[in-house]
Amino acid sequence: MKHVYLMPGMAASSLIFENIKLPESDFTIHHLEWIVPQKKESLTSYVSKLAKLVIHEKPILIGVSFGGIIVQEMAKQIAVEKLILISTVKSNREFPRRIRFSKTTGLHKIFPTSLIQSFELWSKYSFGISSHKIALYKKYLSVNSSIYLDWALDVIVNWEQEDSLPGLIHIHGDEDPIFPIKYINDCIIVPGGTHIMIVNRYRWFNEHLPELISS
Repeated sequence: MKHVYLMPGMAASSLIFENIKLPESDFTIHHLEWIVPQKKESLTSYVSKLAKLVIHEKPILIGVSFGGIIVQEMAKQIAVEKLILISTVKSNREFPRRIRFSKTTGLHKIFPTSLIQSFELWSKYSFGISSHKIALYKKYLSVNSSIYLDWALDVIVNWEQEDSLPGLIHIHGDEDPIFPIKYINDCIIVPGGTHIMIVNRYRWFNEHLPELISS
């Protein structure tokens, strides 16, 4: 039996995986959820807290978007059988110019995140996500703490990983507006897949994940 841990995207709940189904004879799915960090908490410290929730040896870790960054950091702390990334980046070299510009200018600190609308505004103009996609994503939001949102945006923009970890699997949509495919290398491309394809292209994942995990 393989134990699969799923980490959702920024501020989202595990509800984004509600339609992900793996054969129960071979896999057991476990959902990880966001916790509110301490102010200015290091990424390493935060990830170590989440890693304590992984109770099985050598699990399969699957992370979406910011959750993909988290599971990569987790794989630096615990032994994993497989690391699968969805709609995310493998290093800061794959960030689009908007995010690199934000790191240089501190743009992400200009927009206060005390209201979730500010997160939406920052996402729209810095990441390029459209308003109707944000509205759909809001269904799955579980964290609206300004401490978490400020921390998460800063962690993303200042992520220091320059080289991808060996042996991981990266699945990416060719219509992802947040992490455009032109910046992404060495990935499995889902035609027509957007940043929220874990939600609206779940059939693709249900068909292909079992084989990818077991390969």
